[in-house]
This record gives sequence, C-alpha cells and structure tokens, in this order.
Amino acid sequence: MRIKPLTKVHSHRVFISFRGDQLRYSFVSHLLDVFERHRIPFFVDKNELRGKNLTNLFVRIKESKIALVIFSSRYAESSWCMDELVKMKKRADKGKLHVIPIFYKVRERDVRRQTGDFGDKFWALAKASRGNQIKEWMEALECISNKMGLSLRDKSSEADFIKDIVKEVVKVLATIGWEDTEHQYCVNLSKNKRRKMHQSSPEYKKKNLENSHTNFSNARGQEEQNQEVLIFKRTSSNDSSS
Repeated sequence: MRIKPLTKVHSHRVFISFRGDQLRYSFVSHLLDVFERHRIPFFVDKNELRGKNLTNLFVRIKESKIALVIFSSRYAESSWCMDELVKMKKRADKGKLHVIPIFYKVRERDVRRQTGDFGDKFWALAKASRGNQIKEWMEALECISNKMGLSLRDKSSEADFIKDIVKEVVKVLATIGWEDTEHQYCVNLSKNKRRKMHQSSPEYKKKNLENSHTNFSNARGQEEQNQEVLIFKRTSSNDSSS
C-alpha cells in the first residue's frame, strides 16, 4: 500500500521521544527522513535551541497532539526520557495527547514490568532516584506500554517498520483533523443557536422595536427638516423677485 503525502502541512506536530545516544543517528534519522518526505511535522530535541533548559521539551509536549514513544533497550537509563514519559501520560490521561508506543527490539512485557535488559537499565537509574519519582515512572511505563502500538523484532525490516509507523501517524493526524473540524462545527452551531434564542427573547424584540421606532422618528425628522429648508429657499427666492 502506497502512503500518500499529506496535501498540506498539518498544524499538529508529532513529538518524538527516544534515547538519543542509541537511536539518533540510526533508526530515528531514517524515520525523520520519511516524515519529511511525507510532509509530516515533527519535533525532536535537536530542534530545541542550544543552551535552553531541557524543561522546554515539556512545553513542546503540551503543544503536540501526537507523541511517538520509541522504547529501546536503553530508553529507561535516561531520567529525561522517563520524565517526558510521565508528562505524556498526564496529557494522555486528560485526552489531550494521542500516544503511540513503538517497541524497538524490546518486548512490551519487559517495558511494562521493567524486566530484561530494559528493566536492568531502569533499576540502575532508580537506585539514584527518589521513591515518588520511581513510582511515577513505573505508572507511566505501564500506562503507555498498554496502549496500541507497533513492535519491531530482531531480524525484521526497519524500512517496512518505518512505513507502518508513517501509516499509523497519517491515520491519526487525519482523525484529529476530522475531530477539530467537527468541534469547530459544533462551536459555530452553538453560537448560531444562542443568537437565534437571543433574537426570539422578549428583551431582544422590545429593543428591536425601540430601535425601529427611533430609526423611523429620525427618518421622519430628517424629512421634515428637508421640507423646512425647501420652504425657506422658496420664500427667499420669492422675496428676491419682489
């Protein structure tokens, strides 16, 4: 199945969370290349200005409607990745972010239960972290890994896998675009309904009647004034003739 590029640049960027030291110059670089060719707007941390606090990434998450979380064997060794995940979970819980988990050569079960190589990295990080922070990380891992996602196994085609990711993102973008259009339609419908209700109210009818009377009086007054001017001109003309 051929993927059709988006006909126009979509207003919703895709936030991509991944372990940069492991995937930035390999899998993720190939993924971003395909995103660019299909005109899918995205955000990765390299787009952030140098020298800015990394908490700006949380602002980018808030600005996004879709997030790709690429779980790899080293994802959980980064506290920044884990904090991003917590932020994404909170946005997803409020229905403000559609999160798509991508399991890059890791098992969903290992991510969910913090076992295997993935779990080893997580618990090494947890040793130097606070109890409440660890609890939030574990809840986020369980929540996000339970969502419908895509998995790449060892000895599988990364090119085909990237195509599957792009198809899913395009599908979600189209859904969000339809929801936004429907929302705007409902907003406009509500405004029109309120306007009609207002126009049918006794207060509006009374005000409209008063305005009509005022306009009629003003028009009549102007007409009388014009007649007086005309009479004055005729009188002045007759006096001059005499």
